[in-house]
Amino acid sequence: MRECLSIHVGQAGAQMGNACWELYCLEHSIQPDGTMLSGQALGGSEDNFSTFFSETWAGECVPRAVFVDLEPTAIDAVRTGTHRRLFHPEQLISGKEDAANNYARGHYPVGKEIIDMVLEQVRTLADQCTGLQGFLIFNSAGGGTGSSFTSPLMERLSVEYGKKSKLQFPIYPAPPSVHSGWRALQLSPDHPRHHGALELCLHSGQRGHL
Repeated sequence: MRECLSIHVGQAGAQMGNACWELYCLEHSIQPDGTMLSGQALGGSEDNFSTFFSETWAGECVPRAVFVDLEPTAIDAVRTGTHRRLFHPEQLISGKEDAANNYARGHYPVGKEIIDMVLEQVRTLADQCTGLQGFLIFNSAGGGTGSSFTSPLMERLSVEYGKKSKLQFPIYPAPPSVHSGWRALQLSPDHPRHHGALELCLHSGQRGHL
């Protein structure tokens, strides 16, 4: 099996994650609590659900995903949302304070406090895979956490999983926000291509249509 691990960074990443995992569950007949719909077989020759889900000893499906934000609001929305029972609590990681629109703050002092915890959870999920194919990273290039935390995260992933594919889905900011555009520029020195990643760009106006 060729598994993929999804990493959802910041508010935008968490919101995209909510939408994506809702669709994945619908596609594989998985209920919000992780159980299969009555009459549906778990797995099968034509079912590739194991690429995105692992199975617990109780027969429940758990996403191969990590959600992370430097402040708790977006992650709390997942913890209390419709699919709150789908995720293991350790997959939902949040700090106590955000980047405050400051790239350096999220990249170094605040982000540094949480990145080891995120990577430890990534290692745990990777160890559960029989043939890890790579990573899917969802973030906002203009977001506080999405830009500042994603840079060191991509760097660490490249060091620890250098040969694994990394496919990034960044949302780039619309013109009105000066701070967002500046943070997107600051992300450029650590551009995903420098870490061997393929980037599929989204405009911020597209997020509502995911």
